[in-house]
Amino acid sequence: MSQKLAVAILHGAGTPETDFAEEMMRLIAKDFTKKLHLDNAEQELEFEPVFWSVVFADEQAALWKQVQENANLHYDRLRRFTIEFLGDAIAYQPTVSGDQNYDKVHAIFAESLSRLKNRAGSTAPLCVISHSLGSIVASNYFADLQFRQEKIGMRTKQRMNNTPLEKGETLSLFYTMGSPLALWSVRYVDFGSPIHVPSPLLKQYHANVQGEWLNFYDKDDVLAYPLKSINEMYDTNVTKDVAVNVGGMFTSWNPLSHSRYNEDDDVITPIVDGLVKTWKKVNE
Repeated sequence: MSQKLAVAILHGAGTPETDFAEEMMRLIAKDFTKKLHLDNAEQELEFEPVFWSVVFADEQAALWKQVQENANLHYDRLRRFTIEFLGDAIAYQPTVSGDQNYDKVHAIFAESLSRLKNRAGSTAPLCVISHSLGSIVASNYFADLQFRQEKIGMRTKQRMNNTPLEKGETLSLFYTMGSPLALWSVRYVDFGSPIHVPSPLLKQYHANVQGEWLNFYDKDDVLAYPLKSINEMYDTNVTKDVAVNVGGMFTSWNPLSHSRYNEDDDVITPIVDGLVKTWKKVNE
């Protein structure tokens, strides 16, 4: 019996539709099946969309209603995006007291990993695909597991089981799309330390898996930046910064490209290549 791969997909800032990952999952499964040349190859991938921004959705909707009431504000769509992006980013940050949104968001991620464990197996290689602010959530989540377990909140701990996948020990592939992680690095001395990809403990379960971290960015996307040049540690841990031109006629040449990574061939193809390579190494 083959070993499946576990694939978690985190959306970016804002509150997307609940089916935000459907098209990306379809494209990945289709290309994976084509390249693996195996009957029912799509069954070797277990997908789990991580709908983390549900934590903030009601408050943001209420805020938007309150601030625009009788104010006659201009640029409605841009302001709504600003509220969602900056609102998510600010609300997500840890606070010194109170019920932590940071913990609430990570608890949702923990529940998603638990479901993946149930379907793919406790030692399944884990692939994490994250967009925009979702890459910050994913990075923080695994940084807590790898370096600072004292920061893991009670909600998150209650939803984690003592399995390799749920503890992040089988993290093999990390794909960041339109990531503002470079901006977050300013919070730390010398721009901080990135997570290790693959997990330092992966070899205990899958000795032949090399793993990778690809960071996709569009030069027209003002929220996305290369990562390898941040410092030596990022240069070591990020496999490659991949410059892409995502979007169509009206989005590929401007900042609206930020929302167009999920269905672009230049992003999907390298991700599928990584999944195929990993599956073959695990199942040789």
